[in-house]
Amino acid sequence: MEQKIMKRRTILKGGAAAVGLLGTGASTAVVTSVERASADTAQSPLPDQILSAIERFRETIPANFDRDYIEKAIIPFFLTSFYEGERPLLPLIDVNFTKENALPYDLWGLITRDWRPTPEAGVTVFLQGLEKRGPDNLRKRIYFAAVTPDLYKPMYGAKVVAFFDKLMDQQFANKPFMRHYLDYYFDLYWDLHLGVTGDAIPFEVRQIGEAFNTVLAYRNPLLPITYDNYMIVRDRLEFLKSWIDDRLADIENGKIKNPEKTIAWYWLKNAGDGSHFAKKDVVFECFHNFVALSQWGNSIFGTMSRLAEDGGDPAVRASFQKTMSGNFDNANGAPFTPLELFVMELFRVISPNGGSISAIHDARTSAYGASPQQRFGFPMERYSYISTPHTSTSLEPVHWKEPNVFDPQRYLSVPTSAQITEDKCQQIGLARCPFEITNFQVKDGRKANVTNSGFGTVFGVVDGKSFPVCDYAGFAPFGFGYRRCPGEQLTIQVFEDFLRKIWRDKIVFRKLNLASPGQVPIGPNAVIDDDLGFGRSA
Repeated sequence: MEQKIMKRRTILKGGAAAVGLLGTGASTAVVTSVERASADTAQSPLPDQILSAIERFRETIPANFDRDYIEKAIIPFFLTSFYEGERPLLPLIDVNFTKENALPYDLWGLITRDWRPTPEAGVTVFLQGLEKRGPDNLRKRIYFAAVTPDLYKPMYGAKVVAFFDKLMDQQFANKPFMRHYLDYYFDLYWDLHLGVTGDAIPFEVRQIGEAFNTVLAYRNPLLPITYDNYMIVRDRLEFLKSWIDDRLADIENGKIKNPEKTIAWYWLKNAGDGSHFAKKDVVFECFHNFVALSQWGNSIFGTMSRLAEDGGDPAVRASFQKTMSGNFDNANGAPFTPLELFVMELFRVISPNGGSISAIHDARTSAYGASPQQRFGFPMERYSYISTPHTSTSLEPVHWKEPNVFDPQRYLSVPTSAQITEDKCQQIGLARCPFEITNFQVKDGRKANVTNSGFGTVFGVVDGKSFPVCDYAGFAPFGFGYRRCPGEQLTIQVFEDFLRKIWRDKIVFRKLNLASPGQVPIGPNAVIDDDLGFGRSA
């Protein structure tokens, strides 16, 4: 980025102080901007404690770290502020909390060459404000069209079942499970997205995927393991994008076997003229899902831990036994099957994604006139985000009488997205629904449309049958309203197959009691001791 700005690193006098803060990664342009910003400021020495803090910070940066990495990843990481938002009473987030570029600034280098948002090169709906998604949240609806529940069994299910069969083959029994899971995970990931698996996945593509997940898991940019994997991602990023683009061309040209069994095929078919979901955006979504689907690992580990024979959760194990001993795939007129209810409750308590991140800005630009930074032309950039909490909202006593009890039946007494109509919103006490209820007719040959609840939650209607989700603030693991994760139902169906496999093959999980278990990055902010394995009961 040509224009260099001072990023709240100091109000320091002179270049020496700036270099002291940044280490050898400080650029001349940045130092010059600091000098310009302080040129008219009264001269005064820095307090000793600030100088001491700067020196300690400088000394933590390893000498071999790339200059751009220091300036574009380490410095923003320490200039970023996260704030905990309110626990919603209704399942929606106001549009003032935007998804536009709502990514911690130190992570932009993982997904763009320029270390900053470059929507002209492709963008994901997960980092896009509602106002930029097209009418009626169109971009989200196109994305969701690829993962509606009706597609899972005929298009995706066999791939998932084969994955779990391979993962829990007897030859892998009584061995650390999560390292083994990560060794196979990207075969499933690319098979679902692009119909490519095995040797057809280049080493570079596998490497960038694991490196990406490692950065998200360790997170601290000062750690050598984070730095090494961050730079692997950057080194392989253009290769990955080019490879994805070529595979999309194969899907369009029929060179991929059964292209309709890939997620990307539905994105391409439903994108229309591409004005709200261009091919470059499909490329971006294919690798940005590293973030979304990386939470599967955390959730699998959380499920295993709770079902484990030693140290597991007795209530979860008893509920699993009860669920699977009955007709677990028969909803019997309810909106969800018993197995689906069990998985939903698992996700409520595991809560692999702790909150919905929004970008926030200095409100004084609208309420009190220009902010001081704008008014005086001070070249300062801050990175502030607010997280609307998932975990604490799911456990909020306002929503549930016994929030800490494992009870899959709780979702039968709260509204689904199909029930949040105009009448329901008025019954709640609102003058109208926060979101107008509209429909997007899919263009892939199905008689299906993507509609929404009055809270903005999208869901599918196929051949006249609704496939709703629980549209209640107390069920928060996948977010709220128009911001809700579009991969929710796909994830639940994947975990249903995981649990069917466990039940059918009498799989049990046990601690391995290893002297030195391996450290495995299984998801965002999650590095675990790989000390759980599986076996089969007699």
